[in-house]
Amino acid sequence: MRAGFRLGELPGTLARMSAPPDGLPIYRVLTGPDDAAFCRRVSDALGLGYRLHGSPSVTFNGEQVIVAQALIWPDASEGPRG
Repeated sequence: MRAGFRLGELPGTLARMSAPPDGLPIYRVLTGPDDAAFCRRVSDALGLGYRLHGSPSVTFNGEQVIVAQALIWPDASEGPRG
């Protein structure tokens, strides 16, 4: 986990930052096998303050199901969430 916090323990100011932490991009697409590790990666990004962007994409590569989920950092001009 980034910034030394565990999911659910993030300080309130982190979720209200105008830019993603640690130099992460505003827009991200996470991809990988459809497993618990992928779900944790998406959950961690949501815990940092990212929002889901669109629906997930799913494909089969002949061996396993591969998923992709776009995430976007909320624009500071949107105002507070909650």
